[in-house]
Amino acid sequence: MEDDTLSFMEEDTVLPTGEKETWKVLIVDDEAEVHVVTKLVLGDFVFEGKEVDFISVYSAEEAKVKLCEHQDIALIILDVVMERANAGLELVKYIREVLDNKLVRIVLRTGQPGEAPESRIIVEYDINDYKEKTELTAQKLVTTLISSLRSYRDLVTIEKNKSGLERIIESTPEIFSMKSMQNFAAGVLMQLIAMLKVNKNGVHLKVSSFAATCKKEGLLNVLAATGSFEEKIDEAFSNEVQYKIDKALLAKESMFFEDYLILYWHSSDQYDYLIYVEGDQKINDLDRRLLDVFSLNVASAFENLKLHLEMYHTQREVFFRLAEVAEFRSKETGNHVRRVAEYTKLLATKYGLSDKEVDMIQLASPMHDIGKLGIPDDILHKPDILTGPEFDIIKLHSHIGYEMLKGSELEMLRAAAIIAKQHHERYDGEGYPEGLQGENIHIFARITAIADVFDALGCDRVYKKAWPLNEIIQYFKEERGAQFDPILVDLLMTHLDDILKVKEKFADSFPVLMVDLSKNGGI
Repeated sequence: MEDDTLSFMEEDTVLPTGEKETWKVLIVDDEAEVHVVTKLVLGDFVFEGKEVDFISVYSAEEAKVKLCEHQDIALIILDVVMERANAGLELVKYIREVLDNKLVRIVLRTGQPGEAPESRIIVEYDINDYKEKTELTAQKLVTTLISSLRSYRDLVTIEKNKSGLERIIESTPEIFSMKSMQNFAAGVLMQLIAMLKVNKNGVHLKVSSFAATCKKEGLLNVLAATGSFEEKIDEAFSNEVQYKIDKALLAKESMFFEDYLILYWHSSDQYDYLIYVEGDQKINDLDRRLLDVFSLNVASAFENLKLHLEMYHTQREVFFRLAEVAEFRSKETGNHVRRVAEYTKLLATKYGLSDKEVDMIQLASPMHDIGKLGIPDDILHKPDILTGPEFDIIKLHSHIGYEMLKGSELEMLRAAAIIAKQHHERYDGEGYPEGLQGENIHIFARITAIADVFDALGCDRVYKKAWPLNEIIQYFKEERGAQFDPILVDLLMTHLDDILKVKEKFADSFPVLMVDLSKNGGI
């Protein structure tokens, strides 16, 4: 046997590792001597400036506990035959299939190759290496450790890149949301830190960073932050950090130092953008060139995102103005459509709709009466009681609104078409135009019906005075399950204080001219 073949000796006491960054290696073997020799051979091992933190267990069941406690284990040196003949192989399946841990490297080390032939095991089980104990010399053990840690390091880097990309991709469906800029900035930070390989565990432990905007030397608007800055995102920066930021803003260029870096770029709308990262990363010339390219790409992405947000807010304003045209024509002026939008947003959120659906109904619900543009003035504003045929014409506004909007390629307008058509349907099936019942009525229309009626009853109109709040509450209780969805009525009552805050915030700023239309039929 060669001199560097593993030999067995008395087990030494292993001192606990400090809090410094290490590679975690789990040794799973029921022979105590194997643990001793492994630690003896690799005790002084250092890879990329980090030592090895050995975790010893003597059965597969103990290993399961440690794997749950330490989710950043880089390598498992695993015996096959322990409490059961195939305990090690069962543990491999548990790691890959139950824990879904694809990152940890698994080296199977067996003293009984006949129990687990290499030709079968390497194919059937997701392991990364197979060694017989008799062939695993000290040098081969070191080689195995280095190759395994390299693989783990690279897989973690790829996973971080993937996570950062996922955060950026996740911001795309929410691009019409105010928080999409923050989501995008958070994804950029994750990508940047993964590129720099500054920490094995990710962004939130060791590295502190933030992305911010600043317009014309004004206050910083922090979009996203990690590490120590994550908890202090709403607090003032230290004088030291503020000094560094001011230097970059004054120089109008990126800055690289041993313990921090600042990426800087200036946008076409006179905003300064900053990404600040502090840590022990070493930035070489190649890294700097890559970061310059990264900054250019991110700057372009931020510009595009801001353009999308501006287009979205313009679109919202156009939709509100169009809805207000219909309300003005039917003499229901003021902030009715604004309040309906906010009521529907609140109810949709409490009902549990997705962020995208909440945003959609908030934008689409004000268009519920757009079809009134197609109703003749002599009927829409008739001061006397409507005849049966005239009321039938009034009811056409739901169908007219649907026909006006249904052909649009915009998802928002297609949602508005459904609301326009169904917001006069009743939960008991006695509404119009189709007599839909219960959940056959789209949830957007059920929510809008409550928001519309609540606001109409509580506000002055040309044909009536506003109802007192107690009478409005009584009306909704009486119509629970009849005109309105009972679940939504309950939500309205539960969150009535929030609804009233919206009403106060968007109160009409001028009185409504009262006209005696008491003989007119309701629409």
